[in-house]
Amino acid sequence: MEGGWDKTRDISRRLGRGVADAGRATVRAGRATVGGGVRAGQATARGARNVGRAARRLTHANGADRTGLGRLIELTAGHSAGDALVTVALASTVFFGLPVGEARGPVALYLVITMLPFALLAPFVGPILDRFRSGRRYVMAGTLFGRGLLCFAMAAAVGPGDLVTLFAGALGVLVLSKAYNVSRAAIMPSVLPADITLVSANARVALFSLVSAGVLVPVGAGLAAWLGSATLLRIAMVVFLLVGVFAVRLPRHVDSPDLEEEAEEGRPPRWRTLLNVGPTVAEAVWANVAIRLFSGFLLFFLLFLVQDKGVPWLAPPDPFFDVPRTIALLAAAAGLGGLVGAVVANWTRNHSPQLIVLLTLTFTGLTTIATAVFFGLWTAVLISVVTAFAQELGKLALDAIVQREIGEEVRSSTFGVVEALLQLAWVFGGLVGLVLSLAQNSVAGLVTLAVALTAALAWLIVRRRQRIRAANRRHHADLSGRHAGLPDNRGDTMDPTKPLTNPNA
Repeated sequence: MEGGWDKTRDISRRLGRGVADAGRATVRAGRATVGGGVRAGQATARGARNVGRAARRLTHANGADRTGLGRLIELTAGHSAGDALVTVALASTVFFGLPVGEARGPVALYLVITMLPFALLAPFVGPILDRFRSGRRYVMAGTLFGRGLLCFAMAAAVGPGDLVTLFAGALGVLVLSKAYNVSRAAIMPSVLPADITLVSANARVALFSLVSAGVLVPVGAGLAAWLGSATLLRIAMVVFLLVGVFAVRLPRHVDSPDLEEEAEEGRPPRWRTLLNVGPTVAEAVWANVAIRLFSGFLLFFLLFLVQDKGVPWLAPPDPFFDVPRTIALLAAAAGLGGLVGAVVANWTRNHSPQLIVLLTLTFTGLTTIATAVFFGLWTAVLISVVTAFAQELGKLALDAIVQREIGEEVRSSTFGVVEALLQLAWVFGGLVGLVLSLAQNSVAGLVTLAVALTAALAWLIVRRRQRIRAANRRHHADLSGRHAGLPDNRGDTMDPTKPLTNPNA
C-alpha cells in the first residue's frame, strides 16, 4: 500500500511539475507575444510618425508654413478623406448592393435628384460666401460640421432603407462639399507664397487630396464590408467633425475684411459682374465643361457596360479579367490619371493655363478617337487614365485663371457658378452614358463622344482666333487714331506718311 501511495505521490509530483513547466512556458510565450506585439506597435507608430513628418515637410515647403498654405493642404486632405468615406458608403448602399438591372433606376434617380436641386441652389452659394468673406474660416468649418450631422442622419436611414433621407443627405453633402471647395479656391491667393504659382499651389492641394481619398477608398470599402455602411457613415461623421475643428485654426488672414456695398462704391450689381467674366475665363470654363461631361459619360458607360458583360474581353469570359477585377483596374487607372494630372500641374509652373486647358481637351479627344477605333481592355484603361488626367489638370488650370482674373469681391460667386456648371455637365454626361450602355455598343458611344469633343475644341479654337483678330484690329485702330491726332512741328495735324521732326512728339 505504501509503495502504491509513493507511486501515486511521485506521479502527482511529476504531473504538477509538468503543469508548472507548461504554465511557465505559456507565460514566457505570452510575454514574448505581448512584447512582439508591443514592438510591432511601436514600429508602426514610428513609421506613422515618419510618414507624418515627411508629409508635413512636403505640405509646408517653399514658405507654405508661413502663409498658411500648408494648413490648407492638410485641411483639404481631411475633407477629401471624409468625402471618400461617404462615397463608398453610399455606393455600397445605393448601387453595388443591387443587381445590374435594378441598379440603373436608383443611380439615375440619384443623379437627377442631386442635379436639379443643385442647379437651383448653386447660384446662391457663391454670393452667400462672398458676403461672409470676413469669416471664411468659420464658413469652411460650418460646411464640415454640417456634413458630419448629415452623415449621422444618413447612418440612421441605412437600416430601414429610407431612400428619401439618403438622397436628401447625399444632396446636402454634395452642396456643402462644393461650398467648401468654393471657399478653399477663393482664399488660395491669400495663402500663396511668393515662390509658388497659383497652378502649382492648386496642384499641391489636389495632389494631397487625391492621395488621401485614394488611401481611404479601399479602407472604407473594407470597413463597409466588415462593419456595414451605417458604421462607415458614423466614422465619416467623426472625421468631418474633427476636420471642422482644424478649419477654425486656419490663419486669420484668410478672412478678408468686408468691403463697402457695391452701390456705395459705384460698382455694377453682382450678377452683372458674373455675366462679364471675360473671354479667358469663359473659354477655360467651356473646355472644362466638355471634359467633365465626357468624364461622367465614361464612368457610367464603362461601369454598366462591364457589369452587363458587354465588352469584348468578357465575352467569352476571360480567365483572369472578370467583372470585379476589370472595375478595380479601371478605377485604379482613373486614380492614377488624377495623380499624374496633379503632378504635371505642379511641374508646369509658369506655363500658360489657357494653353493647358486647350491641350487637355485636345489630348482627350485624340485618345477617345483611338479608343473607339481600337476598343479593348487596355485602350479602356488608357482612356480612363487620360480622362482623369485631363479633368484634374484642366480644372487646376481653370482655378488658376479664375483666381487671377476675377476680383475678390465676386470670386466665390464665380467659383460657385463654375462648380455648378461642371457638376451639371458631369451629371448630364453620366445620364447619357447610363442610357447608351443599354445598347451594349461600346464603339457607338465612344464615337459619339469623340465627335462632341472635336466639335467643342473646334468651336473654342475658332472663337479664340476671332477674339485675337478683333483685338489686333482694335490695336491697329488705336495706333492709327493716336498717329492721326498727333500735331507736327508746325502745329498742324500730323500726316502719318510724313516723318516726325519734333523729338518730343
